[in-house]
Amino acid sequence: MNHPPSPEPLDPGRERILLVTLAGIQFAHILDFMIMMPLGPILMRELGVGTHEFGLLVSSYTFSAAFTGLLAAMFVDRFERKRLLLTMFGLFAVATLACGLAPGYWTLLAARGTAGAFGGVLGSMVQTMVGDLIPFERRGRASGTIMSAFSLSTVAGVPLSLYLANHFGWRFPFFFIAALSCAFLLLGWKMLPALRGHLPGATVSETERAHPLSAMIAVLRDANHLRALLFMALIMFSGFSVIPYITIYVTANVGIRQEDIPLIYLVGGCATFFTSRLVGRLADAHGKIRVYRWMALCSMVPLLIQTHLGPVPLWLMIVCSTAFFIFVPGRMVPAMAVVTSAVQPRLRGTFLSMNGAVQQLASGGASWLGGAMISADAAGRIVGYDRVGYLAIAATLMAMVFVGQIHMHTGVPAAGRKA
Repeated sequence: MNHPPSPEPLDPGRERILLVTLAGIQFAHILDFMIMMPLGPILMRELGVGTHEFGLLVSSYTFSAAFTGLLAAMFVDRFERKRLLLTMFGLFAVATLACGLAPGYWTLLAARGTAGAFGGVLGSMVQTMVGDLIPFERRGRASGTIMSAFSLSTVAGVPLSLYLANHFGWRFPFFFIAALSCAFLLLGWKMLPALRGHLPGATVSETERAHPLSAMIAVLRDANHLRALLFMALIMFSGFSVIPYITIYVTANVGIRQEDIPLIYLVGGCATFFTSRLVGRLADAHGKIRVYRWMALCSMVPLLIQTHLGPVPLWLMIVCSTAFFIFVPGRMVPAMAVVTSAVQPRLRGTFLSMNGAVQQLASGGASWLGGAMISADAAGRIVGYDRVGYLAIAATLMAMVFVGQIHMHTGVPAAGRKA
């Protein structure tokens, strides 16, 4: 099968536009996942459920995303990247709308699982396009730009969604995200390039092209890929054993009012909006593995503090939570640059789909285990959260060891062309 020759590498202006567009898609599906955590107290009250049932709402998304991530790994490298990304994004928008229309807990649980089935694949597909389009020497900075979607979702998306929930009900954040997704869908259709350079050509055997598991088997045969997958699983486990229950813990144990939660996310998001890109530049300048280890080491302090806090003033809570936002999600900037560079370019889409599935499995397992380890006492306070913090630190230490075993490829990326 013949393919057109690859165009010239992207100029800096076009590269920025593409990264901003991809970050917008990332923003929408990250916000859809993130909003569940601060909505925890509202959903528990309105739906009449406990911490375990709320944990299932979070983990249903991640487990569903893991399943579809494994399915996507069988075919993602067989399709043109842009068309596949935008198709999944459109279906995600419909599923998010269904979350807002859900009449009760069980229908919301099913809708969250459906949203995860489509939304959970988007992150790996966005990172695949970054790996295809951006050279190795700028990939850390590019990952920082994509990760700024997390910051923007905490700065603007979460506070606005909580405002809608507090004033109009818990359904309205999902309506808002669905409408926003439609806007980014149109932008992506106009601005993203078509990417076909990864499609099988003369160098790939007919057997390999025909067998749906061939690419997955090729990924799993590479020990370097396995180390990268385990590394990412440890990172996600350490974060998502703690993150889903922060809002529940600080309102029940720290004494923070539900009305003050948007301010915590606003300040933390503002800080990470700047630090995520700074971390990306540091990773490119000083080495991705070295900077990851710096960030991971620093992240253990807010992990420990966040899971042991007693009643404190709002300003001190904001200081602690901002440090958490900077270092715990901030680890993902150099980590994704490492993982994206660990894969053979021919298998990047399959590998990153499998990586997305591993992330979601680790996140879902961590959310479920964290929910099983904590409970509410007779006074309504959360107990057992300190043990969750110790578990998160242990996983972080293991990830710091494994990252040194990963080999990174530094080849020239494939170029894209305007559709």
